[in-house]
This record gives sequence, C-alpha cells and structure tokens, in this order.
Amino acid sequence: MCITKQNGKVRNIKWAILLILVVCVKLVSLFPYYVENYYSTYLYVFFSCFQRILLGAIPFSLGDICYTVFAIYLVNYMVRICMLLYKRKFTFVQFKKGVLIAGKTVLLLYIIFYLFWGLNYTRLGVSAQFGLKNNKYTDAALKDFLCSVVDELNETRKQLGDSNFVYPSDDSIFQMAKTAYSLSMKNTPFLNHHYQSLKSSLYTPIISYLGYSGYYNPFTGEAQVNTDLPKFYMPYVTCHEMAHQLGYASESEASFIGYLVAKQSKNPLFIYSALFELYITANSELIGRDFLSALLNSKSLNSLVRKDLRTYKSYILRSDNNLEPMVKIAYDHYLKANNQQSGINSYNELVGWVIAYRQNQQIMVNL
Repeated sequence: MCITKQNGKVRNIKWAILLILVVCVKLVSLFPYYVENYYSTYLYVFFSCFQRILLGAIPFSLGDICYTVFAIYLVNYMVRICMLLYKRKFTFVQFKKGVLIAGKTVLLLYIIFYLFWGLNYTRLGVSAQFGLKNNKYTDAALKDFLCSVVDELNETRKQLGDSNFVYPSDDSIFQMAKTAYSLSMKNTPFLNHHYQSLKSSLYTPIISYLGYSGYYNPFTGEAQVNTDLPKFYMPYVTCHEMAHQLGYASESEASFIGYLVAKQSKNPLFIYSALFELYITANSELIGRDFLSALLNSKSLNSLVRKDLRTYKSYILRSDNNLEPMVKIAYDHYLKANNQQSGINSYNELVGWVIAYRQNQQIMVNL
C-alpha cells in the first residue's frame, strides 16, 4: 500500500475518533443526573485539582499567556493568507488544508473544553445539593427582602469603620477567600475547595474596558480576577470565580455560591461585599417593577454605603463604550447555547436563589 493511502487512512481514523468523542460528550450532557453524580463530583474534581496543583504556584496567569500566543498565531496566519490572496498565490489545496486544520482544532478544543469543565453546564447543581427551587417571586416579596438586605448592608458597613478604612492587598483578599471556603466546607462539604489558583488577570485594562469582573480558564483551571475593581467588591468576585473552579458553570449558581461563602465567612469585608452585590442586583430588578420603592431603598442607605455605591457606579461608567454591548451580546448567546436560558440576565437570578435559601433556612429553624 502506498504511503499516500496510508496517510489518508490515518487522517480518516483521526477524524472518526474526534467525531465519536464529540457525539459521546453531547450524549452524556443529556443526562444531568449522571453528570452531577459521576462527572461534576468525581471526574471533574480530579481534573480541576490536578490543574490547580500544577499551575497554582505560578504567580502569573499562564492561561492568559496561552490565549495571547494563540491570538498572535491566528492573526499571523490570517495575515499570511491575505498576503497570498493579494499575490494570487493562494491555491485550492492550501484552502482545503487550512479548512481541515481549522476543523480539527475546533473539534479538539470542543472536546477538551467539555471534558475539563463544560459538562458542568448540564449538572443538577445548587437545586439538588441545597434542595432549592429558584421560583418567581412577587413584588411584595422582593420589597420585603430588600428591606432586610439594606439593614444588613448598613450595619455591616459600619463594622468596617469610616471612609478611611484600609483595604487588604489583592493577595490578602485571595488568601481570605480561601479561608472563607474552608469555613463553608464545615457546613457544606461539597464546597471543599483545595489548592488555590487565583490570579490577577493580565488583561485587566481590557476586561475593565469591556465591563467584566473576572473569568475562569477551563483549560488551565485558573481563576482570573479583575484587580482594577473597587476593593470592597473584589471579595465577592473572587468567591464567584472560585465557585466556577468547583464546577458551578452556571453564572447564577456561581453567584449564589460566591455570595453564600462570602456571607458565611465571618469576615466583615467579605460579608459586606456579598451584601453589596445582592443589593445592587435586587434593587436594579426592583427599579423595573417599582421605581419609587427602589429610590426609597437607595435613600435608606447610610452615607458610607452611598459613597461606595458612587465609587462602584463611577467604575461601571468607565466601561461605557460602543464595544461592550457587542461583547455582551456575544456572551449572551454563548450562555444560552450552554443551558442558561436567561443568558447574561442569569446573573440576576442570584436574588431568587438567596430568597429560596433564606426561606429554606427559616423553615429549618421553625422545625
């Protein structure tokens, strides 16, 4: 048999293996119970712990560097194609070869992404672990909920002292977040977060411009935090990104876990950060339902919280540009394609989870 036919058979086998793996991944995702009990709580735990052990000690984000190298390679490749087209030297054979390489790369990345993390999008998650249902709630329930949040927020901010409060360093916040997860693990064993791999994003100016507070890299297991954020907001964001490391792919569930861990941390800064996120999310929703009540809530905040709110809004306004909405639209489609029907609005579902959790806790107390 000639070498050409042998190479052709090898290529066909490679394609067949890739396609079979893609189909297998897709089939597994159709069974949330098995994803939860065999992948998310066993296989994924092994993968993610190995990633954090391997890369956690590196002081910079290796994932960001990999993204940069890939982007440079892609741009260089496109420039070369454009030059060949300009010189009319781009042949059909080169085009076919390029399409085949691109196809294999996409399939391989798809398989790695879903095996190393993406299957978590279809897990049972918070609803099964905590026995909660994120049901719709009435305007009255939202108002009552916000009244308690405002009181807690005001009281916790007072514990931090006056406006001259000195915030800890980024590394200290990362270490405090690890401690917070250790405390939560005592009551909820499935929040056992071992081997820290928290990094400051190398793309901080870019993600600040685009309005993102952090992101998780499924290929390296690193959680990147935007360290340009207001310091009082960083603890919650850090806990949110660590929740992604635990396999909570859903943004609403990662938000709930991040809130819960920060709230139970016994650290006033972390508690305040969690309540601050809960307030801005819930009150933003109330604005669309009852603007006057939402306005009265903002008036009920003490001067220190209002100052922090102005700082936060100022930061958000800095990312107000023409590119951000387009990026958010693309991310919205990505979330919807991965089992999050609310898309980018799924972040707001934090309120529903917390209301359900508090109601459940109250029932337990009354028993």
